[in-house]
Amino acid sequence: MRYQHWHIADGFSSTVRPAISGPSGAVSAAHPLAVSAGQDALAQGGNAVDAAIAAQAVLCVVAPDACGVGGDQFALVADATEIHAISGAGATPRQALKHADEGANSITVPGLAGAWAEMHTRWGSLPFSTILARAIRLAEEGIVLPCALEQTVVAHDARLRRNGAGDWQLVGLPSGQLFVQPALAALLRQFAAQGPQCFYGGNIAASIARRIATYGGAMDVKDMAAHTTHVTRPLSVTLGRDTPQATKVFVQPPPTQGILLGMALRNFTRWTPHDDLQADHIAVELTEASFAYRDRASEGQDLLDVMLEVDPARASRRGGPRAYLHTAGVSVADRSGMVVSSLISVFDDFGSCIFVPELGIVLNNRAGGFTSGTNAWAPGRVPVHTLAPAIVQSGWGTMALATPGADGQVQTLLQVIDRILRRREDIAAAIAAPRWRSEGGKLLIEQGHPSAEGLQALGHDVALRPAGALCFGAVACAGVEAGGEPFAVSDWRRNNWAGVV
Repeated sequence: MRYQHWHIADGFSSTVRPAISGPSGAVSAAHPLAVSAGQDALAQGGNAVDAAIAAQAVLCVVAPDACGVGGDQFALVADATEIHAISGAGATPRQALKHADEGANSITVPGLAGAWAEMHTRWGSLPFSTILARAIRLAEEGIVLPCALEQTVVAHDARLRRNGAGDWQLVGLPSGQLFVQPALAALLRQFAAQGPQCFYGGNIAASIARRIATYGGAMDVKDMAAHTTHVTRPLSVTLGRDTPQATKVFVQPPPTQGILLGMALRNFTRWTPHDDLQADHIAVELTEASFAYRDRASEGQDLLDVMLEVDPARASRRGGPRAYLHTAGVSVADRSGMVVSSLISVFDDFGSCIFVPELGIVLNNRAGGFTSGTNAWAPGRVPVHTLAPAIVQSGWGTMALATPGADGQVQTLLQVIDRILRRREDIAAAIAAPRWRSEGGKLLIEQGHPSAEGLQALGHDVALRPAGALCFGAVACAGVEAGGEPFAVSDWRRNNWAGVV
């Protein structure tokens, strides 16, 4: 199978959101205000890491259903020498006796603050007071509550109230009203003054442990203090011939399921589809086959050698991927060539729904990600995470791709990468194109997808979904070509946006 370098089309009068470029940097993220914060950081002389943290901090303010300081972060950072994988995720309490899908026993030690601290120590150039300024201002002055967030609160009202979030201003607030978060602003100010690592000790850790204990959880200040952010090497898959200019896709190593994207891509290179329908069919089958290994994701690199068996002419209906939809993505590129691909999340909407009033945050429910085998629950263990940002790199440039969607992340990126590198669609068109998603034994297909009827004829249990449905994710893309300006592309789905400086 032949793969080529990506193609950027002329964006003038484009019918899809085009790739945009700027001399200092480019940002693509899950909300326009997050993009604006990233642009501010770049405009003040910051680099891609500064801008990514600034954008993520704003997302913690404007999207508390999807992400927050009580959650986690996974990121890939391409600097001048190599690509690094940041694992900002914590473990279950060491003294835990049980776990749950929500509430105080669903919480793992939040890793986002530690990841910010580690990334800034290694690469940051602006002070945290500058990086977090936009997020602090939005939390202090408030945001007008959007209808979508109000609807999400209503849908989870019972979960929020039974886990102590009934007094949170957000619960019961009508859309159109001002949502002010003074406690979150104060927490971010403390980060600005002391560094985010302060999250794991002192008054912050004590507040978290006390709130968890109130609702029957086991996490204590010792669990918080023991947290470590790991920086390792990513896993990679070479597409096509392995030459100095070859295109490689870098994925997050364990404890994430990024390896499943690597497995699907590696196995896809064995095939030469005779048309786009067969390509979609093979990709669906490889997706479902790879998810049989999700519980074994800790094996990492070794799984890349597994040969996934598929029937190119008939659907197996294996199923496998599940129906989670959350998370927020940020991708940034700067003038030096540094590129960041990142995702932050509290897992389910509002995570555990345990609200810490002194800090203005909800805590994650990542313990709900345990399953069986090597991913079985145990005290002091980190579950397999759904967060799977990717970086595509060749001798001609580096590009970040990140999308929300839990088990849909691997599937969305597989489709977008195939469209860009094998089908030779320009980046903007590939991101805008209709998608499919295997979920719960069905194949969800976005309205207008040209392969829908053909996939049904091949035996897939097809269920059409409206264009832009949450299940199809929302890609944040940013990169830089050798000798060119940083560029960004935003998906038209959800609230994604892009900006340049």
